Amino acid sequence: MKILVIGSGGREHAIVRRLSRDTPAPVLHAAPGNPGIGDHAQCHDVAPEDLDGQLDLARELDPDLVVIGPEAPLVAGLADVLTEAGFTVFGPSADAARLEGSKAWAKEIMRAAGVPTAASVAVTTGDDMIPALNRVNPLRDVPFVVKADGLAAGKGVVVTDDIEHAIAHGRAVIGAGGSIVVEEYLDGPEVSLFCISDGTRVVPLAPAQDFKRTLDGDEGPNTGGMGAYSPLPWAEPGLVDEVVREVAQPTIDELARRGTPFVGVLYCGLALTRRGVRVVEFNARFGDPETQVVLERLTSPLGELLLAAARGELDTAPQPTWSDEAAVTVVLAAPGYPRRATVGDHISGFADAAAEGAIVIHAGTDVDPEGHLVSSGGRVLSVVGTGPDLTAARERAYAGIARMHLSGAHHRSDIAQGAAEAEAAARVTPPTAPEENPAGSEA
Repeated sequence: MKILVIGSGGREHAIVRRLSRDTPAPVLHAAPGNPGIGDHAQCHDVAPEDLDGQLDLARELDPDLVVIGPEAPLVAGLADVLTEAGFTVFGPSADAARLEGSKAWAKEIMRAAGVPTAASVAVTTGDDMIPALNRVNPLRDVPFVVKADGLAAGKGVVVTDDIEHAIAHGRAVIGAGGSIVVEEYLDGPEVSLFCISDGTRVVPLAPAQDFKRTLDGDEGPNTGGMGAYSPLPWAEPGLVDEVVREVAQPTIDELARRGTPFVGVLYCGLALTRRGVRVVEFNARFGDPETQVVLERLTSPLGELLLAAARGELDTAPQPTWSDEAAVTVVLAAPGYPRRATVGDHISGFADAAAEGAIVIHAGTDVDPEGHLVSSGGRVLSVVGTGPDLTAARERAYAGIARMHLSGAHHRSDIAQGAAEAEAAARVTPPTAPEENPAGSEA
């Protein structure tokens, strides 16, 4: 099988790396790819948003499957262009990708489908900011949540106790020609669940948890994600089934009812609140950095699963299977990220990180004219560790990231720390009765 993967980030490197481990291994191409992707695939210098260029490349390569990684080309209609030209595409149409491209429209779909989510108000003018904040958070006793309605690379959300900060963010987005959604604050831990859909059916992958804030202790501004881990030993055994039943399948059904079938990955960002599961957001593609840990644990073929979804044949695909090992990833970010990242600095330490048993995923890297590997984005690398439990996986990931060198770079030191400590404590504390010993969290 010949597969073309479109994109250049850590998500795409993780996808390509996992595809390369399928048996038999597919012939892999990437556009544009990155230096890490180039270890597994032939890279072609075509930007993801260059719809005509991607179509020309697909005609040249004639792949059996095209996998579109990033959200921007999906929202721009790349899947439509390629599908209309006769290619088999894993990735939703522009209409279906509005689930990520417009948070207000996603809320409309959730309301129609009866999907539990945060109360919200769409706002298009600065004058409506304060009434919307008061409506959603009348007592002002929890943080304010203000989201840019459109794509914002994971950085369009402000969660703050400071109403002036919330107002300023909303007015800045509106002043730049956008609109916003003011939401109810959702308490409880967050979970990411990728659901593969063929437009009718849903197949869930393993759940993960990511860390959006820049600094330890969930402090600092939001980012695209500073780390993630899987599995979730603290999650209830029926969580995945519940999310498919109450969230993913109703959403896919509603889109199909509207004549907008969703083919690709429905990323369900969830909060496990005191009132039950609530949707924080939908994305129309694999998440980054959760993909790095979820696909590292996948033991069944990825290419067959994506091809079956793209063909509308998920009912014929084997169910995904998972390693019992844990995976933890830690993001190494460029100085200045997430505000204004410094790029162009040399990166080294790959062999040393590999010697620690870590896997280095390229996200924002490039090669300069002298042939040196340099940073080219805010999130530069994602270092993955695996092990029999979260403690071991963390140790390997952090041993690997300690070996990487990028001047001025920063990373969080507490990725999966709380979950690892709780998992370790549960192993040394005997249950009071056999029935109180929880089962695993995956379906």
